[in-house]
Amino acid sequence: MSAYGHYAQYKVSSIEWCDQLPALWDSVTLRWVCSIYAGGTPAKDVAAYWEGGTVPWLNSGCVNQGLVLEASEWITESALKKSSAKWISRGNLVMALAGQGKTKGMVAQLGIDATCNQSLAAIVPTGRISTRYLFWWLDSNYQNVRNMAGGDLRDGLNLELLASISCPAPPQGEQAQIARFLDYETTRIDALIEKQQQLVALLKERRQAVISHAVTKGLNPNAPLRDPGVEWLGMVPAHWEVRRLKRISDKLQGRLIVQPQRFFADDGVPIVFGYNIKNGRIDESGLSKIAFDVDRQYPHAKARAGDVYTVRLGDPGATAVVTPSLDGCHFASIMWIHQNPRFCSEWLAHCMNSQVVRRQVESVNYGAAQTQFNISDAVNFLLPFPPLAEQQHIAAFLEEAMIANDAQVSKAEDMIALLHERRTAIISAAVTGKIDVRSWAPPNSNAEQDVA
Repeated sequence: MSAYGHYAQYKVSSIEWCDQLPALWDSVTLRWVCSIYAGGTPAKDVAAYWEGGTVPWLNSGCVNQGLVLEASEWITESALKKSSAKWISRGNLVMALAGQGKTKGMVAQLGIDATCNQSLAAIVPTGRISTRYLFWWLDSNYQNVRNMAGGDLRDGLNLELLASISCPAPPQGEQAQIARFLDYETTRIDALIEKQQQLVALLKERRQAVISHAVTKGLNPNAPLRDPGVEWLGMVPAHWEVRRLKRISDKLQGRLIVQPQRFFADDGVPIVFGYNIKNGRIDESGLSKIAFDVDRQYPHAKARAGDVYTVRLGDPGATAVVTPSLDGCHFASIMWIHQNPRFCSEWLAHCMNSQVVRRQVESVNYGAAQTQFNISDAVNFLLPFPPLAEQQHIAAFLEEAMIANDAQVSKAEDMIALLHERRTAIISAAVTGKIDVRSWAPPNSNAEQDVA
């Protein structure tokens, strides 16, 4: 923030959400400077209210747009007249009073005239506060707004709570300047975030392509190829076999401990769930544990280092090798592939994570809420099967390639986190006067200048 100046004098703020304000700024409460009202939902069982509608109608999910440019649904004029839905003019704000996940407390500005349901509050400034400045103030205090109604609990906000929110009130010209500054800066930062997100997606695609090529074509570009007679598999090295999974490991098992949550303990033996397997590895941070006495009751359920775990429920097909540090661990929602001398575990894990196997997993998945597959289907998955020495060579190559890929992904994700922090900090600093942007003008330099 050192690039920006500061106001000459500050005073103690009367607003709970900031400690000080520039000496010449006022503060206001929204009830005195805004009209705040909720909407309504026409009767869902009256088809005439919803068919062929011409009135844009919003539900609470619209706030995820930031700038609302399209309706959630359309209602008819008669529905508008016979419900408590009300028009909100373009340019004004809406805030989610309730909603799934992170929706509650989010604010958006309307780019269209619209009506809304009862889970949204319209916030219409009456002149003392600039709409766009108020948007940035509410956006910067998203968590504070949520905390007014129990934070991340299911409790909803209400109009009285919103009306009680206090807001800094700089002179009108400064409000407009702060809004211009933040519109420019956040657009610039958002563009940089988008570039990094695209890089992460590209790196993950490249990771999958490298794995799939290595496990289907090998590492020798000059090796003669043959058609194994499996149309979707394509050509494979001539000296490779194509085997079903049951002919690679003759021992595959599902979950062995029923309702493991009953046996959780603060101190005990780790238990791996499907959600602990990420990017081809078992994330050992925060693993649940089962009590030692329960562990002793299920000796047949203890995996050994070198065994392979494949997720059955949640992200079906995601696979990792049991590491030495997890020798003797238990598992749930997972297919357990026992190690044997015929295969290299690290090679098999990469093969299971490749598109070759993932496509087969998708073909036998079932379940709506959470997809999963049966082991009776998995035993017949077809895998290209090189000699053991070549498996080991492929595994070593892919391990090195994945380490390099993971490092690049981690670097990009760190940059994304840094940019998000920068975005949050600059909004908060501007709306509370911690930085003085009165003399700011959009720079002529490249919009991709360093913002770290």
